[in-house]
Amino acid sequence: MEGTVIEGIIDAADEKTAVERLRNTGVIPLKIAAPSAGLKQKFTLKSPKGDLLMFTTELSALLGAGLPLDRSLNVLAEISESKEMQSIIQSTLKSIREGSSFSDALLKHPKLFPKIYVNMIRAGEAGGVLDVVLDKLNEFLESSKELKDHIFSAMIYPAILILAGGISIIFLLTFVLPKFAVIFAEMGTSLPLPTKIVLAASGFLRSFWWIVIGAAIASWVLFKKAIKIPSGKYKWDSLKLKLLGNVIRKVETARFARTLGTLIKSGVPLLQALNNSRDVIDNQVIALSIDKVSKGAKEGKGIAQPLAEAGAFPALALSMIKVGEETGQLDVMLLKVASTYEKSLRVAIRRFVSFLEPAMILLMGLVIGFIVVSMLMAIFSITELPF
Repeated sequence: MEGTVIEGIIDAADEKTAVERLRNTGVIPLKIAAPSAGLKQKFTLKSPKGDLLMFTTELSALLGAGLPLDRSLNVLAEISESKEMQSIIQSTLKSIREGSSFSDALLKHPKLFPKIYVNMIRAGEAGGVLDVVLDKLNEFLESSKELKDHIFSAMIYPAILILAGGISIIFLLTFVLPKFAVIFAEMGTSLPLPTKIVLAASGFLRSFWWIVIGAAIASWVLFKKAIKIPSGKYKWDSLKLKLLGNVIRKVETARFARTLGTLIKSGVPLLQALNNSRDVIDNQVIALSIDKVSKGAKEGKGIAQPLAEAGAFPALALSMIKVGEETGQLDVMLLKVASTYEKSLRVAIRRFVSFLEPAMILLMGLVIGFIVVSMLMAIFSITELPF
């Protein structure tokens, strides 16, 4: 009925898409607002990276089976379990049917599809090998996910050790020691210095726990803000490189080599591939050195020599890249470099964790041992027994 105000919900990737859909139905939109995220959405553990990998795997399989792109996307929209993913696929399909290219349609959803992904899709479209590029993208995403999962799983046990040890120390200081403090105060005897230190720490923690928690939260917030600033991020990355240089260089070498090799193999021009590969490097000290490599490549020096001059990557990786350039198989050699350093990284992580675990156990044991011994010293001094 004309002039009637209608309220309802419409599925759309963004506000613009929602407006277009409403106008196509003859409705004039007065107000559009995204629904607030529910508890399930806020605290979901599902990662957008997992959606991207599943989308790439399924689309690659459908295109490989001979289905056209629009029909493949339509199938994916129907079978996707994620409402958000369904909306994105439908929006992408709509853009393609309106005459947009697949890569341009993906550009409208930067939160899910990173620049490297879109550039590889664009290269596949230009070369008429979209199914091949999607297959390589699938391999790339799976390798990246496998490496991240390995690092995450390796650090679970050390994290549990730190948590358990910290809780034990806090429990001793806040619940156990105060009982001894009352006994020692009633005795009125002079206590050994270690006991005084432990009891002072216990008293401070019980009286000013809110200051400790507040200081910890404030320090964490200030730290996060500091590393968001380019200069702060650079200093933090420099420190990490000094402390864990071997592991970080292997991580960044594997990441850079796999990204660059996949891009070149997919038909992306070298300079564009270098710029995209720089974006995947997390450590700013190493990332800034890649700028010199791009400059050298523009001057016709290739990438092996500028990489060697930058000094960012290990000697073995540089030698393999140089051989790849000389033989005209740079993409193949870069992927071999990535595989080599991913295997080496797993060994390095195992060694680091095997050192970290006993070091943390020893540290926690020393702290708890110091607390226990200081209490025993006080007890022995009160009873006048030799310690």
